[in-house]
Amino acid sequence: MSNIHPSAIIEAGAQIDPSAKVGPFCVVGPDVTLGPEVELKSHVVVSGQTTIGAQTVVFPFAVIGEIPQDLKFKGERTRLEIGARNRIREHVTINCGTQGGGGVTRIGDDALLMAGCHVAHDAVIGNRCILVNSVAIAGHCVLEDDVIVGGLSGVHQFVRIGRGAIIGAVTMVTNDVIPYGLVQAPRGDLDGLNLVGLKRRGVARADITALRAAFQMLAQGEGTFQSRAARLGEETDSAYVREIVDFITAGSDRHFLTPG
Repeated sequence: MSNIHPSAIIEAGAQIDPSAKVGPFCVVGPDVTLGPEVELKSHVVVSGQTTIGAQTVVFPFAVIGEIPQDLKFKGERTRLEIGARNRIREHVTINCGTQGGGGVTRIGDDALLMAGCHVAHDAVIGNRCILVNSVAIAGHCVLEDDVIVGGLSGVHQFVRIGRGAIIGAVTMVTNDVIPYGLVQAPRGDLDGLNLVGLKRRGVARADITALRAAFQMLAQGEGTFQSRAARLGEETDSAYVREIVDFITAGSDRHFLTPG
């Protein structure tokens, strides 16, 4: 209790680890669980059936776990699960899930959600993702690990963004993005690969070369985008290229952004 400011409101039933810190004027609901060394800075609202993992820090005026902005939501019991070591900055909003969308919104580990971001119901955000200021992630979206979304960008509902992709600032993403893709322009054009990110992660030159060749085949090969991907899968020995092929051939509720 020494880590909980006297002005904070902790509703009966909340489970707060003794090492967690709750700052002034925070509100923590009855179904909330705060893990070890979680810190709510001040004026943070955490509600709903929400779990926040170890060492995650939530900054002032964030609202975590409130009901979805979905007119179909009728008060059903759904969840929000947030992993460890995340940084959730000022005025971020994250909603719980809906019964029709699987019932859970999920944030992985080591993510950075900058000021003013919104993560809607039933979205899944992977590990080490970065959402820059005022990004809006719509319902049912999936962002795989290591995705970066530039400031003031929006992602349409049900869109999948593959691992290691990067979205430029002020971009509207309306279709799926292949792993390691580079997307920019107001309506989201697939302009290439996230080569800077690949190099920073120490991906071998041979794998980067294979990825570049794969991108060229997807952009300029014969047949449809799907048929090019299937043919690429038969020819490649690269695990990175195979990841792109598997992403394209998996089931999706959207079309794909394709190379210009």
